[in-house]
Amino acid sequence: MQYLTNEKLVIVGAAGMIGSNMAQSALMMGLTTNLCLYDVFSPEGVAEEMRQSGFDEVNITATTDVAEAFKDAKYIISSGGAPRKEGMTREDLLAGNCKIAEELGKNIKTYCPDVKHVVIIFNPADLTGLVTLLYSGLKPGQVTTLAGLDSTRLQNALAKKFGVMMNQVTGCATYGGHGEQMAVFGSAVKIAGRPLTDIIGTAEFPVEEWEQMKKDVTQGGAAIIKLRGRSSFQSPSYLSVEMIRSVMGGETFRYPAGTYVSNEKYNHIMMAMDTVLDANGCSYKMPVGTPDEIAKLDASYEHLCKMRDELVTLNIVPAIEEWSSINPNL
Repeated sequence: MQYLTNEKLVIVGAAGMIGSNMAQSALMMGLTTNLCLYDVFSPEGVAEEMRQSGFDEVNITATTDVAEAFKDAKYIISSGGAPRKEGMTREDLLAGNCKIAEELGKNIKTYCPDVKHVVIIFNPADLTGLVTLLYSGLKPGQVTTLAGLDSTRLQNALAKKFGVMMNQVTGCATYGGHGEQMAVFGSAVKIAGRPLTDIIGTAEFPVEEWEQMKKDVTQGGAAIIKLRGRSSFQSPSYLSVEMIRSVMGGETFRYPAGTYVSNEKYNHIMMAMDTVLDANGCSYKMPVGTPDEIAKLDASYEHLCKMRDELVTLNIVPAIEEWSSINPNL
């Protein structure tokens, strides 16, 4: 197999379901010959499974020692937070998982300040990503969060509704926060070449059905918990590996990513934007949509700001005006 790189990829939380699936996806996609599995619980069993799968061209290591894991790391994907359980929102995980993110950021700064890119997927990802970025000292384009899962949920819902393959549903995007406050954009969507805006409001797709679909998309994670009895693990695993593949020089990531935003409208926040994720890191531009879609995006931003401000109250992050003293890149 031809691998994209020989540089070290570390999977944080590798002993869990998401982490172990990430390990297998990364190996099957031929990302790197140097894979390190890290967890506070021993990930050696996962490492043995991967070796016994016949991935014999890769150096697969496993450790519970963060210094060993992060030494010489160039890429990191972290699922190392508490999972969501039935009845919980992503926001319910705020304080505990953001403390984990603070420690992760500090470990990056201490052990691998030359890391090229970090993908954060543990919830609430917009806030855990923001905290990781702050304490890591990295540049904004070097830390991204998993937001694409919301867009694939919209794409899937529309494909099922209209009886087409998912690749025939184009232009799907959700922006803002990764959660029930996300902004679902449909104005650029096409179904087998037909503009969705021409279909909404017809007998084929009444407005009420579209509004319910958008609500269902925002609650897609909760639906998986009800269906499977546990939070999503396969879809976030695969998409996060696609994200890290793109910054390794592989295919450009297909969906919006969560990124640090600070401009004239939205600032000091991590949220999904119209992004490009490639070997240069993450860059973004403002999403284009209808006035109603932009209003939903504004509301999502305000919701994220409230959670960010709660982190200040909890003393997990200092006041915004002090951030640049911790990370001069912000």
